[in-house]
Amino acid sequence: MEMEYLLDTHTFLWFISEPEKLGDRARELLIDGENVLYWSAASQWEVSIKVSLGKLELQDGWQLAFEEERRANFILDLPIRISHCQPTETLPWHHRDPFDRLLVSQAISEDLTIVSKDKYIRLYDVECVW
Repeated sequence: MEMEYLLDTHTFLWFISEPEKLGDRARELLIDGENVLYWSAASQWEVSIKVSLGKLELQDGWQLAFEEERRANFILDLPIRISHCQPTETLPWHHRDPFDRLLVSQAISEDLTIVSKDKYIRLYDVECVW
């Protein structure tokens, strides 16, 4: 049965570079060609900021490499829509990271399950698998 999943930033990074770090369930659903997978513009923005701050080291041309990986793995881009911002206003402050809060809001708005190891994301009223 087809399911729709939103990949947390670390999930995508590990999927393309360190798949051994993925949980068994996460690995299974990522390689199952029946699932619809999404990569949020919020995650792309988060990676860009972390690279610019020196908190994440990636090779030159990483943006193109990410795009090629998403295409090869049939991962769809999820833009940030105004409607995605609304749930953020009423989210409990389990998580202070604005990128993760936006991912939770997107998952709520789009009725998506988040693929994440993040223990704080699991505190929200949103489906989460690992």
